[in-house]
Amino acid sequence: MDYSFFDFLGLVGSLALFLYGMKIMSEGLQKLTGNKLRNILSAMTKNRLTGVLTGVLITALIQSSSATTVMVVSFVNAGLLSLVQSIGVIMGANIGTTVTAWIISLFGFGKFSISALAIPLMGIALPLIFSSKNRNKSLGEFIFGFAFLFMGLDFLQSSMPDLQNNPEVLSFVQNFTDMGIVSVLFFLLVGTILTIVVQSSSATVALTLIMAVKGWIDFPSAAAMVMGENIGTTITANLAAIPANISAKRAAFAHFMFNVLGVLWMLFVFKYFVGMIDTIVSGITSSHPTEITPFIASLTPEEYTQITTLPKSELSPELVALQNKYLGYQASTSYGLSLFHTLFNICNAFIMIWFVKLYEKICLTVIRPKRGEEEDEEFILQYISTGMASTAELSIIQAEKETDVYVLRVRKMFGFIKKMTNLDHNDKKFLKLYNRTEKYEDICDQMEVEIGSYLGKVAEGRLSNQSKERVRAILRGVTEIESIADSSCNIARHLKRKMEADVVFEESIITNINNMYELLDKALENMQALLKNQKITESELLHSKYIENSINEKRNLLKRENVENLNQNLYSYQNGVFYMDIISECERMGDYIVNVIESIEVKHN
Repeated sequence: MDYSFFDFLGLVGSLALFLYGMKIMSEGLQKLTGNKLRNILSAMTKNRLTGVLTGVLITALIQSSSATTVMVVSFVNAGLLSLVQSIGVIMGANIGTTVTAWIISLFGFGKFSISALAIPLMGIALPLIFSSKNRNKSLGEFIFGFAFLFMGLDFLQSSMPDLQNNPEVLSFVQNFTDMGIVSVLFFLLVGTILTIVVQSSSATVALTLIMAVKGWIDFPSAAAMVMGENIGTTITANLAAIPANISAKRAAFAHFMFNVLGVLWMLFVFKYFVGMIDTIVSGITSSHPTEITPFIASLTPEEYTQITTLPKSELSPELVALQNKYLGYQASTSYGLSLFHTLFNICNAFIMIWFVKLYEKICLTVIRPKRGEEEDEEFILQYISTGMASTAELSIIQAEKETDVYVLRVRKMFGFIKKMTNLDHNDKKFLKLYNRTEKYEDICDQMEVEIGSYLGKVAEGRLSNQSKERVRAILRGVTEIESIADSSCNIARHLKRKMEADVVFEESIITNINNMYELLDKALENMQALLKNQKITESELLHSKYIENSINEKRNLLKRENVENLNQNLYSYQNGVFYMDIISECERMGDYIVNVIESIEVKHN
C-alpha cells in the first residue's frame, strides 16, 4: 500500500486543524452572543416544542451539539432547567448539529470549495483579533475558526488515501459492505468509536463524507456511520455530568437513551430510509449517491488521477464528461448524507417528543441517588420559575415559599458542620461531608441569585407600597441567609485546614464548640419559625436578640478562657487558633441570623 506513516500523521494533523477550527469558531460565536443564548435557553423551554426549537436554534448558531448539551447539563446542574425541559433541548440539539454537515457539503465539496478563501479570510480576521474591543476579537476568532475548519477539510481530502492508487483498501472495505445488517452494525460501531475518540460529531461527519465521496465506503455504510456518530456524541455530555449533581447525570443519560433508541428504530427501516434518500437526491441532482463507489471502482488509476487533479482545459472531452459525472456523484453523496442526517434526527425528535415523560421516569428509575446522597443534593427551584407568574402578589408568595426552602437547605448544611466537628478527620465520612457542604454552598449561592433576579423582575411591575416593602424585606433576608451559608462553609474550611495540619482538638474544645452550636441551632430554629409567619411581634424580636446576645456572651467567655488555657499550656497555640476561628465564625453567624429576623415586618399591638 502506497501510504506511509508520515501520510497518516498528515491525516491526523488535518483532522486536528479541522477540530481546532470548529472549536475556535464555536467559542467565538458563544462569546459574540454573550448571555443571550443562555437567556434564550432558560426562557424558551416552557413546553416540549419550544424546547426542541431552542435546541435547534442554539446548536445551529454555535455549530456544536456538544457545547449545547454541556450547557444544558450545566443548567440542569444549576437548577435552571428541569429534566423534562432538558430532554426537549437535547432533541433539538441533535437536529441543529446537522447544519454543520450541510455547510461542509455546500462549501467543502464540488466545483467551488471555500478553502480557497481560507487565507484571505485570515487576512480579514487578523486586525480584528488585535482589536481592543472584545466583540471584534470574538468576530475575528469566529472567522479564523471558519477558515481553519475548511483548510482542515481540504487537507483531510488530500491526505485521505485514494482507492485507485491503493486498491487493497477497497478490497478490505468491501469485506464489510456486503453483509446486510451486519455491515450496518459494523459501520455504526465504527462511527460511534470514531466520535468518542475525536470528541466531535462534526469531525466524524466530515470524515464520513470524505470517505464516501472518495469511494472508500458505499452510501449505506456512510449513513450507518452517521447514525453511530449520534451515539458517540453523547459521551461529551456524560463526561460533563460526572462531577455534576444527580439531575445533570439524568439529563446526560436522557441524551444517551434518546440517541440509542433513535438508532434502534432506524435499524428496522434503514434499507427503506436509505432508498428514500437516494430517490430524493437523485431527483434533484440527477446522480444516485448509492452509485459513487462502483463508479470510482470502474475508473482506471490514470483516469482517476486526471479527473481529480487537472482542470477541464487540459482534459479530453471523454475525461471532461467523466469529471462532470464524478463531481455530480460527489455532490449527490454529500447532499444525500446531509439529508439522511437531518431527516433521521427530525423523525427521531418527532417520534420521541411524545415520550418525554416516559424518558423522565426511566431516568429517575435508572439513575438513583447513591447511598447517603439525597435528592436535594441538586438545586431545583420548587416554587418560582424562569417565567413570570400571573400576578405580582402570587410572585411574592412564591418567592417567600422559595425562601423557606432556602432556609431548610442552610439548616441542613449547618447539620453537616456539626457532624464534621465530632468526627475524627481521618474518617472517610469527614471528606464526604466536606464535599457535600461545598456543594450546598454552591446551591445556596445560586438560590440567592435566582430568588434575587426573580424579585427584581417582580419589582419592575406595578406594585403597591406594601408589596414593595415585602419585596425589599425578602431581598434583605435572602442576602443574610446566604451569609449564614457562607459562615457554615467557612467553619467547614477551618475544620479541613485543621485536618490538613493534622491537629486534633481536645475534648474540652469540642464540648465548647458543640455548646456554641446548640445556641446557633436554637437561633436558626427560631428564625425558621418566624419566617413562616411573615410578621413578628416586638416580644418575638426581643427574644431573638436575647438569643443573639447569649451567642455573643458565649463567644466572649470562650475567648477569655482560651487565653487562660494557652497560658496554662492545656493545648497548643495552633489548636487555639483553629478553635477561635470556629468560635468567631459562629458569632458572625448569630449576627446574620438576627439580621434575617430584623428583615421581617414587626406587628405593632
